[in-house]
Amino acid sequence: MNQYQSWGHYPQSSPHSIQPVYWQHDPVNFDSANQTYLPYAYGRSYGDSCLNNEGTLLDVSSLKRMLRFDEDTGVFRCEAGVTFADILQVIVPKGWFLPVTPGTQHVSVGGAIANDVHGKNHHRAGTFGMYVRAFELLRSTGERFICSKNHNAGFFSATIGGLGLTGVILWAEFQLTPIWGPWIETERTRFHHLSEFFALSTQADQRSEYTVAWIDCFAGKKSQGRGIFITGNHQHKDTLTPSSIAPRRTMSVPFNAPSFLLNRHSLRLCNTLHFHLSSRSSTRNIEPFDTFFYPLDRLLHWNRLYGSRGFLQYQCVIPPPNQEAGIAELLDHIRRSGQGSFLAVLKQFGSRPSPGLLSFPREGTTLALDFPNRGEDTVNLLRQLDDIVCECSGAVYPAKDARMSAQHFRSYFPNWKTFSPLIDRKFSSSFWRRVTDEDLSAQELSTAPILNSLQSPQHEELNTGLPS
Repeated sequence: MNQYQSWGHYPQSSPHSIQPVYWQHDPVNFDSANQTYLPYAYGRSYGDSCLNNEGTLLDVSSLKRMLRFDEDTGVFRCEAGVTFADILQVIVPKGWFLPVTPGTQHVSVGGAIANDVHGKNHHRAGTFGMYVRAFELLRSTGERFICSKNHNAGFFSATIGGLGLTGVILWAEFQLTPIWGPWIETERTRFHHLSEFFALSTQADQRSEYTVAWIDCFAGKKSQGRGIFITGNHQHKDTLTPSSIAPRRTMSVPFNAPSFLLNRHSLRLCNTLHFHLSSRSSTRNIEPFDTFFYPLDRLLHWNRLYGSRGFLQYQCVIPPPNQEAGIAELLDHIRRSGQGSFLAVLKQFGSRPSPGLLSFPREGTTLALDFPNRGEDTVNLLRQLDDIVCECSGAVYPAKDARMSAQHFRSYFPNWKTFSPLIDRKFSSSFWRRVTDEDLSAQELSTAPILNSLQSPQHEELNTGLPS
């Protein structure tokens, strides 16, 4: 069962059993004694939010059926195991695109909802959960609920960003966005300091649908946060290029690389070369959407580059007015630790609130980095970063976390008390057991008002069909 791991390959996990889910209408056996359950599709979460050590994983990767596509309105419905890559093959030739997409297309729809994923357009579009119209949720009692903003709203807001803990999403319906074609008009601008990033971001947010920056986290104080600012817009009708895109070759990392390959010296060299080999001025180009959105997908199994010990990704968000000072302090700690990252990304989040109770994105600046697993040295560094984020009233992304403390989690996500009563009583994860106490008192959680509202006549009346 070693294949049922997270993308970061840390921590290692050994599920007690795997239970495949093949059909959305078939009953799932929730009768295993003393076992907890968690949905699992492709393991693209980086930490332990998709792991259920010594529990049962419900493998939903066989729920791959597309159920409805209205080509006039862009409303799309499919089962939860369908990937974004599957969807893009169908919708792009018809003039539609995903409203929000993360940096890989190999995520499931159920996983995208459970983690309320965000992308390069958060400053305008918000999170994926904002475009979900409805989904069907299977609970361990055997009950099935159709959830939307207006029906079973408690389960709706708890499941979006709810890390798979409220039950199994069987299918989902969401709104697509129209496009003219598969091409992206891009611009790349080199900048020399963190302050320049904020200036470029303020300007670009007004004219660019997609923005993101790669930064050199090894750069010294005088050039702290230097990097390459990248913007993109879907092509316009008057700039159409040939609509066909030839399949691009992919490469694969065949085995785990030696652990010494990614060290502070090799990472520093890669960062320096990447910065200086880029153009000194802005460059504009038109490129295929998959090259722009999913550059790492062309290197299959790229996580093996970090060796058998895996890696830890760290993504946080610092809200205003602390964002520039907070990001600078984080970069300073990372540089002095010598444990920098080549995959270091900086982006501005917008102010549109996410619909989920535990959704991560919020207004501010988000920083994401990959750290080779160096054991306690890496964990200690990330603890220091946690303290800075907490002092700045920020948050760390659960989908990419493998070690945050319960204290920090509760500070980052104060809605966890409202969320907890909505968890399915037989569902759990390695992440959830780590960041919460299983024996929390009913008084602390204040469960009664929430549970009573869920059992209202409206809740029972609407659990059999899709609302119009």
